[in-house]
Amino acid sequence: MDELTLYIANKNYSSWSFRPWIAMTAAGIPFREDLIPFGPGATHPRFRELSPTGRVPVLHHGSVRVWESLAIIEYVAELYPDAGLWPADRESRSMARSISMEMLSGFRALRGACPMNMRRPVKAIPLPDGVTADVARIEAIWRDMLQRSGGPFLFGAFSAADAMFAPVVNRFRAYDLVRNAETIAYMDRMRAHPAWRAWEDAALAEPWIVPEDEA
Repeated sequence: MDELTLYIANKNYSSWSFRPWIAMTAAGIPFREDLIPFGPGATHPRFRELSPTGRVPVLHHGSVRVWESLAIIEYVAELYPDAGLWPADRESRSMARSISMEMLSGFRALRGACPMNMRRPVKAIPLPDGVTADVARIEAIWRDMLQRSGGPFLFGAFSAADAMFAPVVNRFRAYDLVRNAETIAYMDRMRAHPAWRAWEDAALAEPWIVPEDEA
């Protein structure tokens, strides 16, 4: 099989890069990482060479190019069907895909107000309209899935759904957005995962600052 190469941006800021990276790393899927730090305007000329969108992440597999976080995860899940990226039973798998798509397409108020920032000290900020509703909906998703599965992750074992919500764990903590004990316990389990720790350690060691993501 041709080598998988995942092109990503700064680990401190790039929530879109974080999702497929942590999914593939947690599942033990071999890939080569190529990190291209953001330039001015949180972009880079090489991104356009690598992906038709001019953004990362993008996965290269031989002549195949796959862009967008969830599409990358789905592609890799097809290559490695035994890796457990999605739950084994159909009903759980459908729910995992539904909440992953909801994460991909929604929660714009939270994303806009609270950029992912792995090294940001925990500190609250004034919240614009919509953020509180986004937080409440995400907490409801987590609560429902954890109660249904029994944990420790959303569908029992760590899955693509957890990967899709991983940047939110950082946002909730960095901007001091939640108080519910069950929510915080799930966040603690996520942050203790070896794949999370590996990403965070690398993020904290990065020298680059992107001013527009320093909320």
